Amino acid sequence: MKKEVVPIAIRGILPANSGCAIFVGNDDKVFVIQVEHNMGAIIGMFLKDTPKDRPLTHDLINNVFNGFGIAVERVIITELKNSTYYARLILQQNNELGRKIVEIDARPSDCLAIATAQKRPIFVSSALFEQVEDMTEILERINENGGEAEEI
Repeated sequence: MKKEVVPIAIRGILPANSGCAIFVGNDDKVFVIQVEHNMGAIIGMFLKDTPKDRPLTHDLINNVFNGFGIAVERVIITELKNSTYYARLILQQNNELGRKIVEIDARPSDCLAIATAQKRPIFVSSALFEQVEDMTEILERINENGGEAEEI
């Protein structure tokens, strides 16, 4: 039986004029998700565990989750439609009534930020992973030529 999802990780972040290119993937393939510049910076801060003077929005979300005993189980980048990526945030809550799993539609940038902040796994659907263009060579060239991509 074929796996429905493939594990990936953030492999690099490259600031660009129109935002940030987040390189995600694994040893088989790397692809790019374009995000707003500030989201790229936030994801980079979470990756580097940069201390912040005040909580950011994603810190607030994490604090609310913790307050209600909700854990981020994983995030999944699910599909690409009209040049827009879609993602799901998978949450789990355990309480006296049992275990509840909730899937929430969310922007991939928010999913990446939350997963990175909580050190939770990131996945991509197998169908999408087969569909996206492999950018591994581009990322390697940027890093070899002293480009601005922060290799993670």
